[in-house]
Amino acid sequence: MSEFETPSGVDPFTPSVARIYDYYLGGKDNFASDREAAEKIIELLPNVRDVARENREFLVRTVTYLTELGVRQFLDIGAGLPTQRNVHQVAQELAPESRIVYVDNDPIVLTHARALLAENDRVMVVGADMRGAQALLDHPDVRAHLDFSRPVAILMLGVLHFIPDDDEAMKIVATFRSALGPGGHLVISHGSIGDLSEDKGAEGHKVFSRTSAPGVTSRSPAQVLAFFEGLDLVDPGVVPLRDWRPEVGFSIVKEGEAGAVGGVGRLP
Repeated sequence: MSEFETPSGVDPFTPSVARIYDYYLGGKDNFASDREAAEKIIELLPNVRDVARENREFLVRTVTYLTELGVRQFLDIGAGLPTQRNVHQVAQELAPESRIVYVDNDPIVLTHARALLAENDRVMVVGADMRGAQALLDHPDVRAHLDFSRPVAILMLGVLHFIPDDDEAMKIVATFRSALGPGGHLVISHGSIGDLSEDKGAEGHKVFSRTSAPGVTSRSPAQVLAFFEGLDLVDPGVVPLRDWRPEVGFSIVKEGEAGAVGGVGRLP
């Protein structure tokens, strides 16, 4: 993306988490500052591109599972830039009546998503921040588009590790869990890097502190499991993303490499 094409309200000199992720997936909606930050992270975590791809594949598999189960409403929090195989593409391919709300706080994400999805009346794009969880849930466009008296799947993919404070992260997730009705689902993926050295962790935090994120942290599978309190975990539970109902021959991030974990919980 050329800095001369910058949408109003966008700072091209402050790296954006959404645009860094876009860069990892091979997208072009990013600035020099995003690419520089992304490359610094690659120096610390050489397989981070693979982790990003793995997270996208996890999205596809979980949304496919939920749609086949009969879920027709999805709230994607921290949706990021529209790339290949988004929630609406996966869900509406199987069930055209599926309704999706994409939420993000990045102006470029909102501009691109609204332009691409303007003609899809079953998709809504909302500008909000997950740190204001209740305000997000009460947003008039969210309430107009989704019926929380019926099953809704709330997706929080690759976003909670940008909330370093454990108590804050738990409160955010608890608010979203409280919005679920019977048959509702919560889907989470989260960075989980058990063998990251203290020096690398500090350097990674330093890089992200200069981006649109308040910081970054890794959490153990047990810590991620705690986010699903009160929900029934769908088999196989909270596992490395590659192990959540993988397709035959699926393998991006090899066992033992730094990666991410995730799971799906259901309110009975």
